[in-house]
Parts: sequence; structure tokens; C-alpha cells
Amino acid sequence: MNEQITYQGAVYPWHCDHMGHMNVMWYVGKFDEATWQLFARLGITPKFMSDQQRAMVAVEQHIEYKRELMAGDIVTVRSTVVEIRDKVLRFSHVMTNSVTGEVAATTVLTAVHLDAVARKAASFPAEIRERAAAMIVP
Repeated sequence: MNEQITYQGAVYPWHCDHMGHMNVMWYVGKFDEATWQLFARLGITPKFMSDQQRAMVAVEQHIEYKRELMAGDIVTVRSTVVEIRDKVLRFSHVMTNSVTGEVAATTVLTAVHLDAVARKAASFPAEIRERAAAMIVP
């Protein structure tokens, strides 16, 4: 499975700030959309979370901005799992300009699987851990 395309879209003029490039809030937003696609591929779907009374909580995010994106640019986000532990998932996203192939930004996030009722970290089901492990790039 490894690296997967989890988002494709465009930079619209309203995504741009006074400097003329995509504002940082939109990088985070596009990475967030990619996160939900990645989670769904792992089996962490809204239905799973509702049925099992589970949630995912972001506890850390590190972003590096590499190249500007401008209105009209087409972007692709590719994602992979960096590490899976009993209750913790670390994953990364790489955002590229789809036309030039240049890396625009990268992020690594750490999320905790939560029992939504007890509000405490909970172990991932074995099938989710297995899917996540299959995505780790050796």
C-alpha cells in the first residue's frame, strides 16, 4: 500500500493572502482533508468512530513550507504511515504542485486513538494496526 494519493485540488484566488500565495491556513486545510482520506483507508471511518464510540485526536503537527503555491496551481497530497503503536498513529503528507512536481509543503502528524466516552487513549483494533503497518515505507 505505502504512499497513497489522498487529496487533489486547486488553489483558488480566495486561498491567497496579501503576498499573493496560498495562505498557511489552506495548507493545513488541504492536509486535513488528506488526513480523513488516509484514516478511511485504514478503517477509521466516521461509521467506525460512531459505532465504536471512538475518536482521533491530533497531539502534534510539524509543517515545512518548501515552495509557494499560487492561484490556479493544481496540488496533490500523498500520504503514508510513519509509525503505528498500540494507541498512537504517526503519519506524513507531502503536498506537490501537480504540474511541476515540486514539493510545496510537508507535514508529519501524531494522533491518538481515543475512547470518546471515557476521554482516554484506547488501543487500535488489530485490523487497523495491520492496515497501518502495511503502509509504512521500509
